[in-house]
Amino acid sequence: MTSMSLRSRLFMLILPPLLLLSIVLGFWRFEVAQRTSETLFDRSLLAAALAISRDVAISGGDALSPSTRDFVSDAGGGELFYHVTGPGGIYITGYAYPPVSGGRAGEDRLNYTMAEYRGEPVRVLRMAESTTIGNLTGDTIVTVWQRDSDRNAFAAALARRAAALIASLMAALALVVWFGVKIGLRPLNDLQDAIQHRSPDDLRDIRRPVPAEVFGIVATLNRLFGQVRQSIEDHQVFISNAAHQLRNPASALLSLAEVLPDVSDPQERRLRERELIAAARKSARLANQLLSLERLRYDETPTFDRLELNAVAAEVCSDFAPTILSRDIGFGFEPYPAPLPVNGDSVLLGEAITNLLENALSHGGPGLSAIRVSTVAEAGYAVLTVQDDGIGIPKDSTQAAFQRFGQLSEGEGSGLGLAIVQDVLRRHGGDVELLPQERGLIVRLKVPLVSPVAKF
Repeated sequence: MTSMSLRSRLFMLILPPLLLLSIVLGFWRFEVAQRTSETLFDRSLLAAALAISRDVAISGGDALSPSTRDFVSDAGGGELFYHVTGPGGIYITGYAYPPVSGGRAGEDRLNYTMAEYRGEPVRVLRMAESTTIGNLTGDTIVTVWQRDSDRNAFAAALARRAAALIASLMAALALVVWFGVKIGLRPLNDLQDAIQHRSPDDLRDIRRPVPAEVFGIVATLNRLFGQVRQSIEDHQVFISNAAHQLRNPASALLSLAEVLPDVSDPQERRLRERELIAAARKSARLANQLLSLERLRYDETPTFDRLELNAVAAEVCSDFAPTILSRDIGFGFEPYPAPLPVNGDSVLLGEAITNLLENALSHGGPGLSAIRVSTVAEAGYAVLTVQDDGIGIPKDSTQAAFQRFGQLSEGEGSGLGLAIVQDVLRRHGGDVELLPQERGLIVRLKVPLVSPVAKF
């Protein structure tokens, strides 16, 4: 599904308000044209009335001058009609029957009204002036009128010209907006072309100049490129370290497997077989740890269930107890008296506890004599503690202990245990703490509780 282009979107956002404004402007121009037409035609009526009144006064009521007749015959694009009466109301000149209009000459010397003439609405001007014709002195009333349709036609012509001008301006403005938006978006198109022509391995930051409105997008892309670069580098380092770590167990397995067929002594053969089984288990364990790391790395939306931490810890301790006891090392598990409900993944939490027990065995040293596991409820967290009395680690090396494939001393471990534990706890919203002692080490795992736990 493709959305509307940015240029079309901007065009649709800009043009409709302008179109609405042009419509409002068109109505306004029509009203102005109407008023202009009325003003012009009223003035033409007044000019005609004054010219007629002048000619009547000059000629003594006999006739109109040729120029006045020409003006009256076609004034302002429409025909004018007139009617003149002298003192005493005697008919002087013009059309015999003027339209009846409101107002009287004695009241208003100049009066504009609307009336009807021969079935058509007309605009009427009635003007009264004191004049002397012969031996008669009185008011001369000049009535001039014009069809209202002529006035409306003139107003419509003005409105059409204004509408044509506005339409032309809108068309020109639409073209300007269309091409202006196209030119304005050219930096985006250039940016798209630059990114499109990059190779898949080119994750350098974008450094071309862009408009201020696009700077945030470019900054976000650069940040994303940086994260991808870092992710690829981390992945490459992980693959390199994993290959290095797997090479030794694989070589040991191959050597034991090659030597075993040539061993004829039953006792030595059993020893070689045990060594082969131990090497295979070590390789399998390392492979499982690598898979756990990758699962924690890429599973961004884990599905957690409601668990009971005492039960998870008890199952791990039960499975691992024979391995510890077989080395003549004391082992104990002290669960909290009440349930410790948490949200989590039982496999990942079990893997974290297993790694702590394996670390204690692998790095406890020859003086290791006891390992103890316990659980408590503490300040909204379920806390699992693994304590041993081995050689421990220096206080200034606690951060280095969490590095992948990092070992503080020679041992049988892979250097992945604490790194996995830290990732598991972060995924569960908890934390892991290393507390070095004068003898041995205490490791505390903290997982948020689902609900309050009774105190004992």
